[in-house]
Amino acid sequence: MTTREPLILGLDLGTAEVKAGLVALDGRLIALARSGYDLDRRGGHGWAEQDPGAWWSAVVSAVRALRASEVGEIVAIGVDGHGPTLVAVDRRGEATRPAITFLDSRASAEADELAAATGVRGWVLGGLPAALWVERHEPVVAAATRWYLTTWEWLAYRLSGVAAGSMVPDQLVPDRGRVTEAGIPGDRLPPIARTGDVVGSLTETAAAALGVRAGRPVIGGTVDAFSSYLGAGLLEPGDAYDPGGSAGGFGVYWDRELEVPGAFVTPAPLAGRFSVGAAMAATGRALDWYRDQVLVGTIAVDVMLAEAAATPPGADGLVFLPYLAGERSPIWDPEARAVLAGLTLGHGRAHISRAIVEASALAIRHVAQPMLAAGVRVTEMRVCGGPARSRFWNGVKADVTGFPVAVPAVLETAVLGAAILGAVGIGEYPDVPAAIGAMTRIESRIEPRLELAPLYERLFEAYRGLYPATASLLRPLQEGAA
Repeated sequence: MTTREPLILGLDLGTAEVKAGLVALDGRLIALARSGYDLDRRGGHGWAEQDPGAWWSAVVSAVRALRASEVGEIVAIGVDGHGPTLVAVDRRGEATRPAITFLDSRASAEADELAAATGVRGWVLGGLPAALWVERHEPVVAAATRWYLTTWEWLAYRLSGVAAGSMVPDQLVPDRGRVTEAGIPGDRLPPIARTGDVVGSLTETAAAALGVRAGRPVIGGTVDAFSSYLGAGLLEPGDAYDPGGSAGGFGVYWDRELEVPGAFVTPAPLAGRFSVGAAMAATGRALDWYRDQVLVGTIAVDVMLAEAAATPPGADGLVFLPYLAGERSPIWDPEARAVLAGLTLGHGRAHISRAIVEASALAIRHVAQPMLAAGVRVTEMRVCGGPARSRFWNGVKADVTGFPVAVPAVLETAVLGAAILGAVGIGEYPDVPAAIGAMTRIESRIEPRLELAPLYERLFEAYRGLYPATASLLRPLQEGAA
């Protein structure tokens, strides 16, 4: 009788799609499937919501597409998700309202209040500002809500029927009473559980929907950025990563806590490390936006990248500010708008494609600048996600940032990170560093071309100056605009 290969099912609930991967215990990605869902911005100014029911439908579709029973035996399920996003559910696990995503800006006043009350600010507050907003503005919804969850907590809950929190402010601020005093009932926050611990077992209902055997351990997850840290193989101070997702971001490990304007400095998912991180809003979606909304899908991304690669560095003086959904780090302005500057009759679609690719790297350089000024050093940046499949795009990121770039063997690093937590949760490895060492590896490396440094220094100065030069001019035009 042939022994079936044990596999971890890694589920990455992203901003635009869920990715489901079957990962071997040595880190090989055996199979990957994905299924998308929409973002709803129709509710009001600054609102950005999603339907958790659509998430679950996408999870079911992606997992069933893997046909896991044909390639191995699922022995555990690991999860991660985008955030800070709030998912409010009733006692049956049904959403009491659409999820309030991290792109939503309605709860800025509540975020300031909670920061003052708890001493914790920024994305570490998770979905608590949105929960406080619901308590104040939607009392009927609040009364029907049993749990306020993150995306990864919600996913584990749908799988196991157990509500457990794996990353909430209580881990940094022990007194949950401060949150309750601010207006969020403490009994609507799930019990605290550590990332990487077993939350529960796959229920019969969830198993039937997914086509997976019931009783498989469900492991407590984390935010997608931290999951990518794990899957990218980050271990030492100076190890950095570019998630390459829809929003975009940059993170680096450091060996001590420090103050960095515009960045989040929090305990990392590894003991003795701090995460110095920044998240953008739409740099990862900008090229898809250009293809779908401007070129109306008439050209494939691979062709766009080939044309961009054949265009001179700097796109003949064209620079793109990728604030298509406002911007988070480093300017924190949800009303910011994108700008394409320097156009002439001599520019064409290849120049614009190149400018968009370069903008994704310029954005990383922009958020990394205050980190470097604070004393952080970047040894190597690991690139992840779909853009990392393009050697050209990886090379642009090396050239623009000046960081050596490493390309992991598995580019879906959040999926791999969820699987790493799953492997640790079932005792396959003694701890997360051991699992990272065994389950990740680098496929190739790219050094920045020093001869391009002066050109990209000039381009970066133009990029950095565009927002302050245009924001006050564009603001009056935005009243009543989409």
